[in-house]
Amino acid sequence: MYKSIGMPEFYQEAKRHQLPIIDVREIDEYEAGHVPNAKNLPLSTLGETFDTLEKEQEYFIICQSGGRSAQAAEFLSQQGYDVTNVMGGTSSWPGEMA
Repeated sequence: MYKSIGMPEFYQEAKRHQLPIIDVREIDEYEAGHVPNAKNLPLSTLGETFDTLEKEQEYFIICQSGGRSAQAAEFLSQQGYDVTNVMGGTSSWPGEMA
């Protein structure tokens, strides 16, 4: 089971700390603008790339609106990762995009 966090709380946390953020949108979406410090691991290839993540690390999973990140969070939690889905996604990010 994975956790969820709303954008207002996530944004405040991200301003205070450098969070481990995984953006599961496709490469072109990520390159068009993403939350600062987010690493891109597209959902379409996550099944082959998830093992590059550290099991001991908590991760915040984000996409455009929260649907794909929920799928990714479900998958990663089943693999034993500590993940939190960011509800609202990058479309509700109030800060500057990288």
